[in-house]
Amino acid sequence: MSPDRRQVLTSAAVVTGGALAASVIGRAVDWGRSSAPPGPRSTEDTQDSTQDDGHQSGVHRPADPQAYALLTVLDLETTTRAELGAMLRRLGEGIGAAAPAGSGDLTATVGVGPRVVRAAGGSLPGGTPLPGFAGDDRIPSSYVGGDLLLAVHGPDAAAVERVTDRLLSATRGRVRWAQAGSRSSAGHGRARNPLGFLDGVVVPRTDAELADDVWIPEGPAAGGTICVVRRLRLDVDGFRALPVRRQERVIGRRHSDGAPLSGGGPLDQVDLSAKTPDGEYVVPLHSHARAAHPSFTGSGLMLRRSYAYQNGAEDRGLLFISFQRELATFVRTQQRLDEADELMGFSSPTASAAFLVLPGFDDTRPLGATLFG
Repeated sequence: MSPDRRQVLTSAAVVTGGALAASVIGRAVDWGRSSAPPGPRSTEDTQDSTQDDGHQSGVHRPADPQAYALLTVLDLETTTRAELGAMLRRLGEGIGAAAPAGSGDLTATVGVGPRVVRAAGGSLPGGTPLPGFAGDDRIPSSYVGGDLLLAVHGPDAAAVERVTDRLLSATRGRVRWAQAGSRSSAGHGRARNPLGFLDGVVVPRTDAELADDVWIPEGPAAGGTICVVRRLRLDVDGFRALPVRRQERVIGRRHSDGAPLSGGGPLDQVDLSAKTPDGEYVVPLHSHARAAHPSFTGSGLMLRRSYAYQNGAEDRGLLFISFQRELATFVRTQQRLDEADELMGFSSPTASAAFLVLPGFDDTRPLGATLFG
């Protein structure tokens, strides 16, 4: 085993407390616990996830996110354009071998952090790091930011581990932090989060919505997107101790099916103007559904594909993952949540980073070629 390879694997074990890439040192990954075992998925949800439309897989394909995710954030020793370009080409070739066209739900998605984006030159999306939000001052610096994101998703936990292990060697980087997660599908891209409520209800779904809110439209990063990853430790016991009707008022949606308290079905829009006969808002002023609504931030929608995680009995929560065309979409939304969302009282951030997810690639256009040559 080379020194670089040994360094990567040792760092993974130390930084994550054995929660990632532990298979290579003889221990199993802790995949956390979703609210139910992964259920069957429709033919539409399990469509092939190959990169045939200028975008990387693992963002909007498959339509229903896979049951298991393994996210690794790395630091890179070099940021010269030539060396970065060579590393990304190797990584893309590794992905092509590990998750070739026609491999279905197994995907590997790559993003680069602000320092790497700036090395590409010019004014590109993704060159600005996330600002601090409420509670971020308590996150250890080693769990903030990073140069490279490797996100592997699939229906089989063991396969996700193997692919992650294989791809790490191509990066020649040092693992900064990492996290495994799992989710149980509720259809239409939704899943129940650790608090027991459906997540991913209001997201861009059509090609037109994805073009408006997710994909970068032009320039070297065209076809890419901005990914925000935040690990949120949740006070699950404290929240679940509330009566269900009180929980629903915190969220602004019904526990049973995710429908807004203002009425309608699970996928219907929230009516923020609806009031009770006494003149109170049906969707409470400090509910999550109201605070997160784009009408208050002037921003677009985020494509959210989050996972539950559990690192032992005392550390469980949500591995929040969102994709958006502009970093400002997430920033404005999170600032609004810090100001007005009662749910934030049950959440503590423990890791945070943003990345430019590179455009799609194939045999004729290597990963990262439009930015790094």
